[in-house]
Amino acid sequence: MTDDASIARRIEETLGVLDDLGMPRAQRNERSALCLLALLDLTPDKPWGTATDPLIGITPIMDWVRRHYGKSYAPNTRETFRRQTMHQFVQAGIAAYNPDQPDRAVNSPHAVYQIEPACLDTLRTFGTDHYSERLAHFLAIRGTLATRHAMPRQLRMVPLRVASGTEVLLSPGKHSSLIKALCEEFGPRFVPDGQLVYAGDTGKKWGYCNESLLATFGVAAGSHGKMPDVMIFDPDRRWLILAEAVTSHGPVDAKRHHELSALFKGCGAGLVFVSAFPDRRTFNKYQEMIAWESEVWIADHPSHLIHFDGTRFLGPYSPT
Repeated sequence: MTDDASIARRIEETLGVLDDLGMPRAQRNERSALCLLALLDLTPDKPWGTATDPLIGITPIMDWVRRHYGKSYAPNTRETFRRQTMHQFVQAGIAAYNPDQPDRAVNSPHAVYQIEPACLDTLRTFGTDHYSERLAHFLAIRGTLATRHAMPRQLRMVPLRVASGTEVLLSPGKHSSLIKALCEEFGPRFVPDGQLVYAGDTGKKWGYCNESLLATFGVAAGSHGKMPDVMIFDPDRRWLILAEAVTSHGPVDAKRHHELSALFKGCGAGLVFVSAFPDRRTFNKYQEMIAWESEVWIADHPSHLIHFDGTRFLGPYSPT
């Protein structure tokens, strides 16, 4: 049986590896270290050179951690594993998502992860004279997620236009109310005469979708599970506003910024990322998560925006 000292030593080593790989502080923790060890099938008694690359899902990762490291996590923490560790591993080039079946449905219970080959080759050299050289090569070709997350920064009310003969119907609830406010309060103020492309609905797959307009941005209506809550097109400035309505989760954090940027890559329009909150109290819960290069709109202060955009908007205001 593996002793506690071996377990503690291996976890400490892995925390150092996560630092070496450039992971942000939020992913340099015991949970993420254990996820990486599960991806490598590296039990406390195995040397790094014997790491392998099994296909493994979230629940099997948690089972593996409990079995080999004696760390038990509640079943309701699966989303934390997925959203706060594995997503970032994929973005950092550490792990691949569904490499055995890339077209597997987003919410499939059979979803799996696998350590990326280049990362595996690097970590097998940990503790040897070759590690520094291999790590430098890996980072050179992959970059670091921490650097990507830093993202250095480079009212007239006119109703939004919707497709002729259609109306927007949303299910009742706080989330839908905030989506409604984005369409009726935010859009007319900040995207006057804009075109509503899409408005999601918690009660069904689509609340409103102008499929022909959406297709011009290279995105199919079947991109379920990936769309922002509201999309508005500004034809004059050729901007595409991608807004997330935040009542209990889901602001445009660094991970979501990356996902949306990838989804709309090459769409031909400038992308504007917005996190919408019903009030300041809700915003305060999430403000540390907001990505740079994005905007915040608060529904009960509808005439103002909060810019997470560096010095772009620095300047004095007129007293009037």
